[in-house]
Amino acid sequence: MNSQIPLSFPVFNGNENQYTQQAISSGHIATNGSFISRFEEKLSTRLKTHECVALNSGTSALHLSLVLLGISSGDEVICQSFTFCASANPIVYLGATPIFVDSEKDTWNICPELLEDAILSRLAKGKKPKAIVVVHLFGMPAKMNEILEVAEKYGIPVLEDAAEAIGSEFEGRPCGTLGQIAVFSFNGNKIMTSGGGGALISTDSAKIQRAKLLSTQAREDFPFYHHLEIGYNYKMNNISAAIGLAQLEQLDMFINNRRAVNQRYRELLEDFPGIEFQSERKQSYSNYWLTSILIDQEITGFSNDHLKLALSKQGIESRYLWKPLHTQPVFNLTPFYGGNISEGLFETGLCLPSSADLTLEDQEKVVKVLQEELSKTHK
Repeated sequence: MNSQIPLSFPVFNGNENQYTQQAISSGHIATNGSFISRFEEKLSTRLKTHECVALNSGTSALHLSLVLLGISSGDEVICQSFTFCASANPIVYLGATPIFVDSEKDTWNICPELLEDAILSRLAKGKKPKAIVVVHLFGMPAKMNEILEVAEKYGIPVLEDAAEAIGSEFEGRPCGTLGQIAVFSFNGNKIMTSGGGGALISTDSAKIQRAKLLSTQAREDFPFYHHLEIGYNYKMNNISAAIGLAQLEQLDMFINNRRAVNQRYRELLEDFPGIEFQSERKQSYSNYWLTSILIDQEITGFSNDHLKLALSKQGIESRYLWKPLHTQPVFNLTPFYGGNISEGLFETGLCLPSSADLTLEDQEKVVKVLQEELSKTHK
């Protein structure tokens, strides 16, 4: 059955049509055109302290960030295990090895204590990690004070994978502005979208200029095609930037709506036994890109698998939490530090429909399925 209530669907209530028509009419639909620079300037202005390069995906932004950090063949890069594979794949693109670290229970992100254990272990083996990839999962800020303290102690740069966390904040600072370099994603299901797209941000102007060069095939400023190094076709196109600009203008509304969706779920499920939400700490502000729950099967009588199938039968899309990367067959020989926190999250968790325009009526339909499954198991 096609999903009548999708997991995370884009909302186009702003200037998307107007801007894309302007981009098409200009004749500039590829990697030149005014909307690219306008989008970059708008995002930089929002962040206040960081410059921005608009790229064609969050994965491209991660790859380019690692290039800028000097990652190369034979290096090791510490990476959160509980995340999408795009957080780690670019490490492999460069011939480096990801070193996976487990999550902590509070934010579900990389555990600072295990992070330090991993660093000490790699140092004992004669390998100092070249970077740390921290993910703000589902928009929830990681424990950045503790993480940055460990990173500074050992002199290792932090790459923030804020693909899911644009608009989220930690101690009043935007996620993405806390480490040495960071990325956002504007994929179709993200809190704001440009269709396909991403961004790389930094306070280092030299890195930004180098990113702009490398993202356009490293073409030098000559009247003919002249290349001194290998580059990439990573630049965002003008139509995507036009959509992205219109979406960025509405980002605060999207965040407020997603947070309201999350709050309504909490209220609707307040007395529901065996359900736990991903929750923000006092110093954090999550965009709640996706509202995610954990299901205690011993209490509810049903698993996340069972609930996902029951929702699907009613035309409601849900999604498992990320399968930890250290358990993926493609990474079966990769070092991992931790226990079973991320595996437990995957085995019990589910993402619920979270679109910015999700109605109370639709949320009540979702909750009704949970209630029906509970009544079946508690007869």
